[in-house]
Amino acid sequence: MVAGQTGKSIPQIVLKRLLGKKTVSSVIIGARDEKPLIENIGATGWSLTPEQNALLEQGSDAPPAYPTWHQRGFAMLNEE
Repeated sequence: MVAGQTGKSIPQIVLKRLLGKKTVSSVIIGARDEKPLIENIGATGWSLTPEQNALLEQGSDAPPAYPTWHQRGFAMLNEE
């Protein structure tokens, strides 16, 4: 759904989502040649809407594992 709305590929949406999370300090991409590298770079220079972010967050929500389960109680760790 988000891919259709943005015209971007699923890997680009995943990378954009990760790059926008405050709790993610870095994203490492791998590319065997120029084509996937250029596609990965396409995750920059555009934005997801708040509605798209919420939809992606809802779709990827899973119960957190110990020992990080308690972090959901701290708003500063869960800000977007």
